[in-house]
This record gives sequence, C-alpha cells and structure tokens, in this order.
Amino acid sequence: MEQVIQTFKKTDGEKRIAVLRMEIDYELATLHDAMVAEDFGKIAKCKRNLEKFRKELVRLEA
Repeated sequence: MEQVIQTFKKTDGEKRIAVLRMEIDYELATLHDAMVAEDFGKIAKCKRNLEKFRKELVRLEA
C-alpha cells in the first residue's frame, strides 16, 4: 500500500512541476512587462512570486 501512495505522490509531483514551470514562465513575462513600464510595485510582487515558485520547485525536485 505504501508503494502505491509513493507512486501517486511522484506522479502528482511531476504534474505540479510542469504546471510550476509554466507559472514561472508567465511570471517572468509579467516581470519583464513591469520592468519596461517601470512599475516598481509590480516588480517587487513578481520577484516575491518567483522566489515562492523557486522554493517550491526545489522542494519538488529534491
């Protein structure tokens, strides 16, 4: 039973990694737009989001 649970978690984690990579790509595009527009509040928000995504990605890939 434990092996089935571990397999499910691995599959679920792999799906989350794929979604997370898309979220990172989108956030990077948003950051670029904010930098071009010199919107410093949005820049800071994007950086916080990217840091959160990075930490989750590292945790999932470990």
